Amino acid sequence: MKKIFLVALASAAVLNATAQTKPKTAPAKGKTTASKPAAKPVALKTKLDSASYAFGLAMGNNLKSSGLETINYELLSKALKDVFAGTTPLMTEHASQNAINNIFEDLSKKKFGSAIKEGETFLAQNKTKPGIKTTASGLQYEVLNPGTGAQPKATDQVTVHYKGTLLNGFEFDSSYKREQPATFGLNQVIPGWTEGVQLMKEGAKYKFFIPYRLAYGARGMGNDIPPFSTLIFEVELIKIGEKAQ
Repeated sequence: MKKIFLVALASAAVLNATAQTKPKTAPAKGKTTASKPAAKPVALKTKLDSASYAFGLAMGNNLKSSGLETINYELLSKALKDVFAGTTPLMTEHASQNAINNIFEDLSKKKFGSAIKEGETFLAQNKTKPGIKTTASGLQYEVLNPGTGAQPKATDQVTVHYKGTLLNGFEFDSSYKREQPATFGLNQVIPGWTEGVQLMKEGAKYKFFIPYRLAYGARGMGNDIPPFSTLIFEVELIKIGEKAQ
């Protein structure tokens, strides 16, 4: 918008200079010069007018603060009209949500590109180290203690001790520090845990290197785990409990 405005100013300046250097010519006989009517200022005449404009401001400010630099105004207007008119929309609710998620994930990837690159570089180097194994999903793990007990299924509850860190060494969680192991359903945690702990036997201790897409993804978690973070966990499988409900 700023560039367009500057171009318009430059064009106006050129036209003005040309008008000053060229002699003025009188209009031909019988012809008059037509001038374009000035654009009428938008008036907010009713409470609905004011509220409608306010809705637009709130929506625009929210989208802009989220990183959007522009939007297709015609389609936005059509969607609003379709809803109020009861017209069949161009997209299903599921497709609409996916479209919104996709655009904001792209914006987030752009913002946190350095974190994504850091994780990819780390995992590429880490998988070449002795003792590191990589699954088809991209999960990496190291067996610190193989254990001798049973292996859990995704539907099992497990009791574990663990600690989690970012790539920079920041420890964001630790059951060891709480001096209390954690018990949970294995299908109720991040995908990297669900997959990784199923590889373990009771009594085992593994170290997991979890890509962001198997961890907290584009959202991150709270203040301690930024979006697109690759995570490192040390996990000790103490026991397999009852089947999770």
